[in-house]
Amino acid sequence: MAYTNSESRRRRKETKEMRLRRLKRKRAVLICAMVCILALVIWGAVSLIRLFLFPEQVDLASISAPDWIDQQFLEVNPYSRPGTQLEEVNGIVVHYTANPGTTAQQNRNYFNSLAKQNGESATSVSSHFIIGLEGEIIQCIPLSEISYASNDRNKNTISIECCHPDSSGQFTDATYQSLVKLCAWLELQLNLKERAIIRHYDVNGKLCPLYFVQNESEWNAFKDDVASYRKSHDRDDF
Repeated sequence: MAYTNSESRRRRKETKEMRLRRLKRKRAVLICAMVCILALVIWGAVSLIRLFLFPEQVDLASISAPDWIDQQFLEVNPYSRPGTQLEEVNGIVVHYTANPGTTAQQNRNYFNSLAKQNGESATSVSSHFIIGLEGEIIQCIPLSEISYASNDRNKNTISIECCHPDSSGQFTDATYQSLVKLCAWLELQLNLKERAIIRHYDVNGKLCPLYFVQNESEWNAFKDDVASYRKSHDRDDF
């Protein structure tokens, strides 16, 4: 069947228009797909940032201590347990007592005795936990309250004091193993990222804990031990 010139032009025009419509539809579908992919990428990036920089805060008062932690809370007082609520926790600070040979119980009792001060030249000091020479752990302050241990970081950290047998500040093996276990438990319970542990030295330059300040490699090995312990346990293993 032969077409006139005008009919041929019309058919060519219709074919061209159809191709253009198809191309526009393909472009629209491609643009929609790209927008969806971009939205997913942005959502994923925001979620990761929130996860790593702004982890979900835990209800600190709801955390129950395991039976290997001896809870002996201090009296509420202005000098060692002010009762101020912790709004958030984003780190754990390790200390040493700087009292060679003293026990966890002795240091806990000292913190509690500060309540009897009269306010003149008063000392304010305490810690959430004290680990003794034989690995015993005493909790002095609830996780939901601040302690007086880490200067500017009192407001957002949990503090751990460790006893030591001599002036080197090196912990006994029992103290060390309990510190590893306690830090791993705290990281899991408080929803902290791995290696959220710092020294008092890292807060204000104080030589505390002395042995870990003077032996950086031992400090790094300790953090590796905590990370390994944490990876081999879950929240319910404690």
